[in-house]
Amino acid sequence: METGILLESGTNELEILEFKVGNNYYGINVAKIREIISYQTPTPIPNADPRIEGIFMPRDEIISIIDLAEVMHLEKPEKVSNDMYIVTNFNQLNTAFHVNAVLGIHRVSWSDIVKPDSTINTAGEGMATGIIRIDDKLIIILDFEKIVSEINPETGLKVSDVEHMKNRSRNESPILIAEDSALLSKMIVNCLEQAGYTNLTTTDNGQECWDKLQEYMAEGNIDDKVSCIITDIEMPQMDGHRLTKLVKENESLKHIPLIIFSSLVNAEMRRKGEQLGADAQLSKPEIGQLVGAIDKLIGNTTGA
Repeated sequence: METGILLESGTNELEILEFKVGNNYYGINVAKIREIISYQTPTPIPNADPRIEGIFMPRDEIISIIDLAEVMHLEKPEKVSNDMYIVTNFNQLNTAFHVNAVLGIHRVSWSDIVKPDSTINTAGEGMATGIIRIDDKLIIILDFEKIVSEINPETGLKVSDVEHMKNRSRNESPILIAEDSALLSKMIVNCLEQAGYTNLTTTDNGQECWDKLQEYMAEGNIDDKVSCIITDIEMPQMDGHRLTKLVKENESLKHIPLIIFSSLVNAEMRRKGEQLGADAQLSKPEIGQLVGAIDKLIGNTTGA
């Protein structure tokens, strides 16, 4: 089963693939999916993390399989012959996720997706990035990046890329960040502070970021308050593409450099970002490249 993204850029819509693990309903952004493949018996890997079910080789590529039932401590059905693999591509990595059933695709608005509260995602420890009600069912959108990075931390932000920047000059240029993951937001802030950028404001999604920009515009002197915007793509309420569209269509804001920093930056997403006017687009592991892009866009030569 091939997947395709037919959505226009900047509409604040996405397509969610609904699937089941055990008796529970989950979702994944179709933009992350490369293909869906029928279950094949995996080849086990000796001494691997128990969440890694094994590997398989569709065509000429070896892909690791993550057992979502194991990840979420759910009971596994005895019969797996009708199960599926959802093969994803994000953070420049292909990974397969073992699910029990694929149920269909729903076109929804980011504004309908609710961010889990602290009772579900305590201090960023939960596995859900959003919850949406579809056909009287609550579908939990899983944090696939977090699942992968917990198994293999090397797939997360390349924090080591900024360790050599600790002696850079301090830069007070105000930077506004839109990132829904509390864990990633904290890591981005820590890395930028190491690189000398200390005037940082974080927001939890595109809507909060847009509200903050409107607040700044009402106060006047927008350039004193924001010199650069960094945004994720996938966020509840308003996604990064919609935020980019709003910023770049606004006469008072369009001159402000905007960087898309997301696990979803691939060739197709890059084209969408370019159409919307993003000044730079970087894949999320490359935190060192993010610092370089900020330096270039705001003309910072003192810290280089």
